[in-house]
Amino acid sequence: MSFRLQPAAPARPNRCQLFGPGSNAKLFEKMAASAADVINIDLEDSVSPSDKDRARRQTIEAINTVDWGKKYLSVRINGLDTGWWYRDVVDLLEQAGDRLDQIMIPKVGCAADIYAVDALVTSIERAKGRTKPISFEVIIESAAGISHVEEIAAASPRLQAMSLGAADFAASMGMATTGIGGTQENYYMLHEGVKHWSDPWHWAQTAIVAACRTHGLLPVDGPFGDFSDDEGFRAQALRSATLGMVGKWAIHPKQIALANEIFTPTEEAVAEAREILAAMEDAKAKGEGATVYKGRLVDIASIKQAEVIVKQAEMIAAN
Repeated sequence: MSFRLQPAAPARPNRCQLFGPGSNAKLFEKMAASAADVINIDLEDSVSPSDKDRARRQTIEAINTVDWGKKYLSVRINGLDTGWWYRDVVDLLEQAGDRLDQIMIPKVGCAADIYAVDALVTSIERAKGRTKPISFEVIIESAAGISHVEEIAAASPRLQAMSLGAADFAASMGMATTGIGGTQENYYMLHEGVKHWSDPWHWAQTAIVAACRTHGLLPVDGPFGDFSDDEGFRAQALRSATLGMVGKWAIHPKQIALANEIFTPTEEAVAEAREILAAMEDAKAKGEGATVYKGRLVDIASIKQAEVIVKQAEMIAAN
């Protein structure tokens, strides 16, 4: 382990982030009543340019009036390359109450983007006497964003999470696909005449996880566009969880249960993790640094792996 210890990510469930457009007020109560851990009201891509002002007003009213329960409440503002983002931030922080937890910043390309939003948010908080600091989640969805992912992850103490936005990322990279997440038809290897499909998002996800874990953020997988394909969603979410991501977006209510299931450790996994911890305790009592569990070697590193699973399960149960 480095002399500089890896900081812990925020201890809150983030298995599913449910998205809904701020222009559709009928969805707000349903979103609040859902099983998603995080609610993302969207002012960006799902809202037409002519509807931006109304969506912002409705979002502020919903923040102040809807019972959001224990949801972590987030609003995705418009990109910094538009004329809407500053008004999103000003109106949200000046008119919405303390129930707002987070601002999601899309299409982040460098640390300076975070600095710009942070400076505005900090000024408004001080001017208005807001005592609850707003947190940030950023979306990596460009070639610049993935190139600067490390500096972005370290850009502000407000940062709590980072997501991959597959569609805009693919466009920025010039990828020959119109799919949003999942395996792609032409991205395969051929072995003895049999096609084997690889994951074109794997390297970007790994870079995001590494940057997040280095700086104590929650790494989150983004959208899976085909909400009629449950097994495709499940496969991508399982890959993401295996890589170290803590949750996934839901762009349709039917994806909530899938995300919660996949990013909640199973009873079997938790039981095995506890057994590994117990086995290692016995080994340490005997002065041994390793032992055998179910025919395989476990050691000090195994303790850390098992603790991740147990702590995640305990955190979810507590909430």
